[in-house]
Amino acid sequence: MKSENFETIAIRTQAERSGHKEHSTAIYLTSSYKFDDAEEMRALFTNEKEGNVYSRYSNPNTSEFIEKMALLEGAEDGFATASGMAAVFTTFGAFLKSGDHVLSSRSVFGSTHQLLNNVFSKWGITYSYADLDKPQDWEALINEKTKMIFVETPSNPGIDIIDLQFLGDLAKKHNVLLVVDNCFATPYLQQPLKFGAHISIHSATKYIDGQGRTLGGIILGSKKLMVDIIAFARHSGPALSPFNAWILSKSLETLAVRMDRHCENALKVATFLENHPKIKTVKYPFLPSHPQYEIAKKQMSQGGGIVTIVVHGGIDGARTFLDGLKMFSISANLADTRSIATHPATSTHNKLTEEQRNEVGIEQGSIRLSIGLEHIDDIIADIEGALS
Repeated sequence: MKSENFETIAIRTQAERSGHKEHSTAIYLTSSYKFDDAEEMRALFTNEKEGNVYSRYSNPNTSEFIEKMALLEGAEDGFATASGMAAVFTTFGAFLKSGDHVLSSRSVFGSTHQLLNNVFSKWGITYSYADLDKPQDWEALINEKTKMIFVETPSNPGIDIIDLQFLGDLAKKHNVLLVVDNCFATPYLQQPLKFGAHISIHSATKYIDGQGRTLGGIILGSKKLMVDIIAFARHSGPALSPFNAWILSKSLETLAVRMDRHCENALKVATFLENHPKIKTVKYPFLPSHPQYEIAKKQMSQGGGIVTIVVHGGIDGARTFLDGLKMFSISANLADTRSIATHPATSTHNKLTEEQRNEVGIEQGSIRLSIGLEHIDDIIADIEGALS
């Protein structure tokens, strides 16, 4: 049965069953595959025939995961990687060469900053940062060497939002690639390709798995663009393992119900904290006080599971809050069933200078709250206890 409904696609898209007629997809823990004869080997390696030749290239489990994600994201094809940062690196590596320029939002994950600042700069690739809240500045930063626009929306950890339709139109006007890190929203809440993005990438470690069990990433786009991605990835080797692909594909079956609860709980937490005397600021995309609230409502179906706050008292206030939590985990991860609190300035973004952190709104008192699936009363009680 064909369906266009998210939940049905996520649950019923499945690899072909083996002769054992298993209901749940089997795990294909094999590094290579047997060919019927020499001609089949030749045909498979020259792409005259479709099939698996080596699990660094493809595997039934990774293929199932890619097919599901492509359908959910509205993409034609994809490639699954061993981590989210492998997806970012592979996307950059496949399309950029010495002399190219990247226009990136200033508010990106700390490791993405490191790639742009310290890795690709050694290879003659330049970059400029633009602020998500200043769209009027973006076009002026594009030059004749600009090959790619790269953004996160919502951003990590500031939860800033940028208008994807604006970026899609800008990329089309200047004939550059638009790459969107869609990790915080997932395809359940936001589908960047519908707004003109060319590539959507995810750290599947986060909400796609959603239970803190495994690492993974994925790159999604048109078949034409994925030719370069797949060629680069097959030879550089960032492939997702079959076992992790199996976990992630199974996780997609519950993505919709998990995200509904994450979003419901996060909005309640953000609303509770908005006027709390111990809180300096609260940012959540679906709070009317968010600077880009109208844009978020236009391109996201719900606000996501991340709430970013700034507590009074700077670093001391942040440490007091973190140490006062009883149920929340203090961890650098996010998007787990379990609620997590992170201090970006001393963890995920500690390699940035103080000036760089201030430019993206990361204060010493900033705390990223990944709101889990526990009962909302217990979540709020833990936060309130830590604040008091």
